[in-house]
Amino acid sequence: MLQALSNIYKIPELRQKIIFTLVMFAVFRLGTHIPVPGVDPVAIQHLFANGNLFGLLDLFSGGAFSKFSIFAMSITPYINAAIIIQLLTVVIPTLEQWSKEGQEGHKKTTQVTRYLTVVLAFLQALGMSIGLKQAILNPNPVNILIIAITLTAGTVFLMWVGEQITAQGVGNGISLIIFAGIVAALPKSIGTIYHYVQAGTVSYFQVFLFLVVALAMVVFVVHVETGFRNIPISYAKRVVGTRAMGGHTSHLPLKVNQAGVIPIIFASSVLMFPPTIAQFVTNPTIKHIASYFEWGTPFQTTLYALLIIFFTYFYTAVTMKIPDLADNLKKYGGFIPGIRPGEPTADYIDHVMTRITLAGSVFLAFIAILPNAIGAFTHIQGVYFGGTSLLIVVGVALQTMKQIESMVVMRHYEGFMK
Repeated sequence: MLQALSNIYKIPELRQKIIFTLVMFAVFRLGTHIPVPGVDPVAIQHLFANGNLFGLLDLFSGGAFSKFSIFAMSITPYINAAIIIQLLTVVIPTLEQWSKEGQEGHKKTTQVTRYLTVVLAFLQALGMSIGLKQAILNPNPVNILIIAITLTAGTVFLMWVGEQITAQGVGNGISLIIFAGIVAALPKSIGTIYHYVQAGTVSYFQVFLFLVVALAMVVFVVHVETGFRNIPISYAKRVVGTRAMGGHTSHLPLKVNQAGVIPIIFASSVLMFPPTIAQFVTNPTIKHIASYFEWGTPFQTTLYALLIIFFTYFYTAVTMKIPDLADNLKKYGGFIPGIRPGEPTADYIDHVMTRITLAGSVFLAFIAILPNAIGAFTHIQGVYFGGTSLLIVVGVALQTMKQIESMVVMRHYEGFMK
């Protein structure tokens, strides 16, 4: 294993990419400690101490949100913009046409995503500044506008950093920024568990149990994230000019968790809306209704799981165009043994996809609600492990490792993934 890892540093190009990525990580971590001007950090810490409503956002930003630094919003607006553009591709003909134009179409879509990111970032920053104005030293319109512009600039800079990592570093830059933010919170979580043990709140057995379950969750997520349902594909032999083409067999891999982490993000956003509204109103009826949506309540947990299952099917149906897939197979002479090309092939793939999507949606719901059960069972609270963060960390790590593996093998070295 050590020999395989040393092969990475023998490739100058790969070594430069890794160093560049680490430097960008350092820039990101440095920015999380640069405070936004005109904000009282003590008041911000007090707001976060009163609840865990913003804990997930703070986790993604690597602690920048709780410090209210220039990277407080992290890269979240860009992710929202990318999801919106992806969903609009189905209903807007221009975006759909761009998606079929290859690299040029991708450039146009990326440019629109950037513009939408700026708009969403400014609106989110403005809403945050107004909603948290009790922590602003002089909450007049000019200062609120300055804070909103500063937060927007921080998000745009992170978007640029992510694109630079993608172009000159290793892996997907946007995903790696979120990955870095989540991993950066790990020492704080370890410190929290250590303080619990010192205070006698939890026992060593509970900590051991927590670690065992955490390790089992990681193994389970890796197993499912790398799971595929392979549909056999045969290609008819045809003669083009003087050459015979086709006549071979292949397979169509259908991923078990086709939707990734998006359904959890959708479900979390929907369920965070009522408590967020209740934070800024004094109406007792609204606060009472919002109390049912508090994190960890039986109603919230059940609704959370059902929404994840629904959004898994919804997002998979929107992003995976099965009729186009069947048409492409027919166009290139491919067919599923025993299934006629065209519409019967689309129906068969849709049937298989529906069944494995059920398994993927139940997996996502289970992973998302398991941290609540772990916290209640081990009494270790305030440690954000599982759900969205675990899926992102495992998914990004696997994706980056595969990219490094391909570059190592391409240079005739033995890879490090078995």
